[in-house]
Amino acid sequence: MLDPQDLYEWDQKGLAVVDLALAQESAGLVMLYHFEGYIDAGETGEQIVDRVLDTLPHQVVARFDHDRLVDYRARRPLLTFRRDRWTAYDIPAIEVRLVQDATGAPFLLLSGPEPDVEWERFAAAVGQIVERLGVRLAVNFHGIPMGVPHTRPVGLTPHGNRTDLMPGHRSPFDEAQVPGSAESLVEFRLEEAGFDTLGVAAHVPHYVARSPYPDAALTALEAVTAATGLVLPGVAHSLRTEARRTQTEIERQIGQGDEELVALVQGLEHQYDAVAGAETRGSLVAEPVDLPSADEIGREFERFLAEREGEG
Repeated sequence: MLDPQDLYEWDQKGLAVVDLALAQESAGLVMLYHFEGYIDAGETGEQIVDRVLDTLPHQVVARFDHDRLVDYRARRPLLTFRRDRWTAYDIPAIEVRLVQDATGAPFLLLSGPEPDVEWERFAAAVGQIVERLGVRLAVNFHGIPMGVPHTRPVGLTPHGNRTDLMPGHRSPFDEAQVPGSAESLVEFRLEEAGFDTLGVAAHVPHYVARSPYPDAALTALEAVTAATGLVLPGVAHSLRTEARRTQTEIERQIGQGDEELVALVQGLEHQYDAVAGAETRGSLVAEPVDLPSADEIGREFERFLAEREGEG
């Protein structure tokens, strides 16, 4: 493998500020990380990153070589054309930033487009950065599409070697093989290297998975702040406000939908309540309910998404 350090460069001013913060935070810093482009149902992780950067002071500590890591033909960056010339270029930056929460406590945020190539080298580079910056816990977050209704609380699946930081939550999966991601590989390699990691996957109703779903982002954020001690009220307030608007819009669209779509949501509600009731009683066997078949759910899901895309 080529030297991972060639993939990134330090911002010396930002690095000096981190070193000053480390002198005051003897336990080390928390690093949050999320990359755009993978399965992020409801734009869960993207919403958290956007609002953190919009509402909190931050500065760059390290920059990755996006020219080497991003396939521009797969995800073409935007250029702005005005009258007779190009006036702006949207650079696909992958950066580590030092951020301050509402109390002034420092933490790190690694974000940007998911690398298209050199995942192993990228993961090794992140490992070098984590070690150099004294990271005590690396936390990632995203949404996964699930057969759950929007009328019930958002569920969470914790993963990593510090799931103890999310008591009361457990994985619904025994074993599964899924397409890989740079985010997951980073978690895997950090664990192998002995670093503490935590992943937060929010369960997003599959029929809204392609649209922003602030409820999932808010629930994931609350889990992250509870696990890390970070104080992010401005981010939470922004997501909570947007979540109310989104729920109102979903209810409006469901109300205008046909009987099959209403039956789909009601079926998911019955399933959710039956499973929740079984867990409360300590039984793993849920009461039988009349649910739509997998094919029916799939057809309704595809039709819902097609209608959303047509409206867009």
